[in-house]
Amino acid sequence: MSGIADVARLAGVSKSTASRALTGGGYVSDETRRRVQDAAGSLGYVPTTSAVSLATGRTNTVALIVPRVNRWYFGSIIEGVERTLIPRGYDLTLYVAEPDSRDRASLYSHFLARKRFDGVIAVALEPDDADIARLLSFGKPTVCIGNELAEIATLGIDNTAIGRMITQHLLALGHRAIVFLGATPKGEPTAHDVIDRIAGYRQAMSGAGLSDRTGVYESTLTITDGYAAAAALLADVESRPTAIVAACDEIAIGAIVAARRLGIAVPSQLSVVGVDGHDYAEMFALTTVEQRPAAQGEQAVDILLGMVDNADAPARSTIPVQLVVRASTAAPR
Repeated sequence: MSGIADVARLAGVSKSTASRALTGGGYVSDETRRRVQDAAGSLGYVPTTSAVSLATGRTNTVALIVPRVNRWYFGSIIEGVERTLIPRGYDLTLYVAEPDSRDRASLYSHFLARKRFDGVIAVALEPDDADIARLLSFGKPTVCIGNELAEIATLGIDNTAIGRMITQHLLALGHRAIVFLGATPKGEPTAHDVIDRIAGYRQAMSGAGLSDRTGVYESTLTITDGYAAAAALLADVESRPTAIVAACDEIAIGAIVAARRLGIAVPSQLSVVGVDGHDYAEMFALTTVEQRPAAQGEQAVDILLGMVDNADAPARSTIPVQLVVRASTAAPR
């Protein structure tokens, strides 16, 4: 296997010059740098990350913290982050830290404390989360995707406005019996994005003079729980709503499946609207607000690497969203 001495010999430079050219650890002319890089390429030589780190003070690694990976939203963010980091020469270290878990505490006290990264992207931290102070104590550039957080550059959507918008869409179609499905179940960690969507739903209902007709029902943010909660909600013909505002697309899809199992036609007997722009949205003809999580991951990388290079970062970046109307919503029969 070729080493730095072989690269230097082929390029006609000293070992120290070859090292600087490949690691960025000092000045080398553009012509020399190209010659050394060509020599390294022809020999298949790649400098170790430890060598680059010693020369530049950087690890060329970004830590990504997500609460779970088995949800479409988080998986899409991971995909966006990874495909943006790799072409820019950065490695990704993924940490899965479920809220209130023992592993989460170990992550902050042990793994992240080593600081073997140039910056952190954290997803779905809550404003009252003690982990925020721990992240700030590391002194590394940090970007959060999700809720607005004090002292941390954040990237997210206006969930209150979204909850209001999708409810107003149903109101404009003529619906009055509209419920919200997807409130955080009791005993589960608080989800402020859902709380904000409920607030938007209530605002729209109040603006239409329907404050006394609001209904908020619990479900975790999964297709299976959305199905179970919707099946229970729709089983009573007398109290059945004509429209559901779902906290996310997975709940909305579960509600559509439940309605079909009960013989309820969507959208003529029940309209359903979601939030996310899930990969399954088109298949279920779901009306939804697209928020493009993969693009959020890409944008978070751009902001973070700018911070690594000492660029100023916005305190809050609001991502534009789009209401995509499909065949899951229509005027009530």
